[in-house]
Order: sequence, then C-alpha cells, then structure tokens
Amino acid sequence: MPWRLTSDPYRIWLSEIILQQTRVAQGLPYYERFVSSFPTVQDLAAASQEEVLKLWQGLGYYSRGRNLHATAQYIANELDGMFPASYKELLKLKGVGDYTASAIASISFNEATAVVDGNVYRVLSRIFGIETPINSTSGQKEFKALAQELLDPKQPATFNQAIMEFGAIQCKPKSPSCLECIFQERCVAFRTNTIVKLPVKINKVKIKKRYLNYLVFLSEDNQTILNQRTGKGIWQGLYEFPVVELDKEETHTMGYAKDSFRESVLVKEKLAPYELLSLEQYNQSPIVHKLSHQHLYTTFWIVRVTDLGKNAMPLPDIKTLPVPILISRFIDSFTS
Repeated sequence: MPWRLTSDPYRIWLSEIILQQTRVAQGLPYYERFVSSFPTVQDLAAASQEEVLKLWQGLGYYSRGRNLHATAQYIANELDGMFPASYKELLKLKGVGDYTASAIASISFNEATAVVDGNVYRVLSRIFGIETPINSTSGQKEFKALAQELLDPKQPATFNQAIMEFGAIQCKPKSPSCLECIFQERCVAFRTNTIVKLPVKINKVKIKKRYLNYLVFLSEDNQTILNQRTGKGIWQGLYEFPVVELDKEETHTMGYAKDSFRESVLVKEKLAPYELLSLEQYNQSPIVHKLSHQHLYTTFWIVRVTDLGKNAMPLPDIKTLPVPILISRFIDSFTS
C-alpha cells in the first residue's frame, strides 16, 4: 500500500480520510486518483468543491469529501501549507478524530500516540478477552488506554502500522488464522471459543425506509435538469434529478402506477411548468440503495417535454457533475 511507504503527512492524512469506513481494495484507486490529480495539499485546496466531490463519487459519506477539501484550504491558506506536527493540534482540523490524528502524529512525526481503528479493537478485544462495547464511551477510553500502554514509544509508527496490519491480515473479522497466530496461547478469545463474539458492538442504528421517485426530464432538444443539493445532508453539494418522495402507503398504492403517479399532487407540481409529452417508468421495480441509516427505494421516471427553459443543460453534460453513486449508475445505464 503506497501510504505505508511514505511519512508525508499530506498523503497519510489523505489515505486515512479515504479509508474511514472504506475497505482498502475500494479506497486504493481513489487514493491514487487523488494523489495524481492533487499531488500536494495546495493543489487540493485550489480545486473547486465540485472537482473534489466528482473525484470522491462512489466512496459515500460525502461529508468526508467536503471536510477533506475544507481542511486542505485551511492548511494551505492559514498554515502556509504545513500540517500541524502534534496529535493535539491535528485534532483541531475539521474531519480529523482521534484515530486519524494518532496515525498522522505517529507515522509522520514519530509521536508516541496509539492508533485505535477497527482492526486494533478486534485484536485487543480477542487477545485480552474484553467485552466492553467498542462503540461505547467507556469502551473507547478502555481500548485507547490499553493501546497506549502497549505502544512501543521508540517505534510508534512501526508498532501502530503493525497492529493494524495484524488485524487486517491475521486476526480478520471472519475466519481469522488462529492456528498460525503467535498469540494463540495467550488469546482469551481462542481459549474460550469466543472469537466470533468479539469485539462487542452495540447496535444503535435504526434503519429508515424512504421511497424516492426521480423525474428525469428530457426536452425535444435533448436537454435535462439536475439540481444541486444545498441543504445539509449526506449528499450536500451533489447533483440530482428533481425528486418526489412518497410515503410507504402512497408508494405501494400508486407510486408505480403511471396514471396515478402522474396525478399525485407533488408530481403535478413538478410537471406544471412544462408541456408534457410522455411519462414512462424506467425501472419496473424499485432500486434499493442501502446507506448506513436508511434504505432508499428508488424509481426513475423518464419525463419527455417540449421545452425546459433556461435552467436546463445538455444531457451529455450531466456526466461531468458530482452525483450520488445511485444516480451515477442510472446515468451510465440510461446514456449508454
């Protein structure tokens, strides 16, 4: 992994932000594209938010991308392009938490501060038999203190990277290599056959179902409409087609029947400014897009009209804008 071959704080920071809630296999090509497009923090700071979000497209958790850009601008403009050189100062950066600050401080500046990521939680909980939930306040404090106690102060960068790699390669979430593990004899989880139960995590997420209907307008001169989301939310700053959200009952009773759908109040409001030629349902069953706290049941409707006025844009141009991966997949399918 390229970020293991450098102590450059910019590249360490970039990799850590990308890899938050992202698998290495998925994050690696994004890291390489960011480094290629923005070799320095000044280059990233000089880019527009749209450019950054377009490059981020598909990684999810778009607030990370927005924070990445905002922090780059802060470092470039307020700190003369120099990263803070200590854990405490790094924590002050937008989007940087305990883990990221510890990783940068130890790897880039050799500060003896322990990292605690998902891999470290797993290794420590199994070896020491700790059942305190890792997503509780007490658990986070307990694991951080233990990791700090175990840290080799003379080699913090090597130690931190080693324990993370050990968790990723050896002490994996499923099917860990216990029979070849150097900690087998002292591992509490192995001795008590509780490997699959550790680490403990409290399930706090309540999934909400939402029913979205995207109106893909197409004029006779091949124009369409995309709106930028300006309000706060997971897709802030991204573009999407005009959308009608229905509740569960409406969706099941009329959401996928063309005539009833067209006559609904919210849809009539969206169609009112235009001369409608046809309305066709693109996907016959909803596309389910799963996010951490919500599942989106999505239908795309092709709305053909005579003219869209000044706010329209050529259909091919929509590929240049940052959009949620859900809409990106539709665009690829529809325009191919």
